[in-house]
Amino acid sequence: PKKGQSGLGKSTLVNTLFKSQVSRKSSGWNREEKIPKTVEIKAIGHVIEEGGVKMKLTVIDTPGFGDQINNENCWEPIEKYINEQYEKFLKEEVNIARKKRIPDTRVHCCLYFISPTGHSLRPLDLEFMKHLSKVVNIIPVIAKADTMTLEEKTEFKQRVRKELEVNGIEFYPQKEFDEDLEDKTENDKIRQESMPFAVVGSDKEYQVNGKRVLGRKTPWGIIEVENLNHCEFALLRDFVIRTHLQDLKEVTHNIHYETYRAKRLNDNGGLPPTPATPDSATGLSLQHVAPPRWE
Repeated sequence: PKKGQSGLGKSTLVNTLFKSQVSRKSSGWNREEKIPKTVEIKAIGHVIEEGGVKMKLTVIDTPGFGDQINNENCWEPIEKYINEQYEKFLKEEVNIARKKRIPDTRVHCCLYFISPTGHSLRPLDLEFMKHLSKVVNIIPVIAKADTMTLEEKTEFKQRVRKELEVNGIEFYPQKEFDEDLEDKTENDKIRQESMPFAVVGSDKEYQVNGKRVLGRKTPWGIIEVENLNHCEFALLRDFVIRTHLQDLKEVTHNIHYETYRAKRLNDNGGLPPTPATPDSATGLSLQHVAPPRWE
């Protein structure tokens, strides 16, 4: 899923991420239509191809998250949704006649969009990430990063990292799950320099030096979304879809799902939940349609 208050360009960024309209605009909404201000959870499935590998990806959107006058406990529907996917998987897993390949609708990663204020994180941001980091991989993202100067951006990133640390919020990749020294070295660099990714999203193409690029047009020039000198969008994309895709899935299965499963079986006196008739849910996560070929 992607979380953050309205107006931060969450849908645009996800469209940019997969260079196709996979967000709510493709699900029968007009640009002009008023998006309901409720934490209504919408899932839109899409097949993308990366390096010759087809993958079923689903974006889970939460229009209106954090927009109410009273935002108390507004993460609860999102936490409930994530746990429902774990429950669905668990029921399939304990089924006597279980499928060879259990449909996996578990949420592997949550992009949390932070407003580019340059000040502190909102209490809502901290509360959300504190609660949800226990059940899902959180990746913090600074939205609309082109509204800050380079100095402001660097300073704000440091401040966000510090606030997350002081509040005991573990974002992905979590330190405790580094497998070896090589892993730790690579992930420390990401944790201490890249996070939170400061991004700009755009699904519009412009001509720059004879090439078509995704970008945002401003009076003083074009901000190229995939140009690392302009923003960190390419780093985020490579991180989620290329370098850490498999690990996101493994941490979800081995840590978050296992925690849910152990608690569920424990609460149930060690008995598995009653197998329910599986429903034909749409895939809501990252699933390989063809076997992966890693470069």
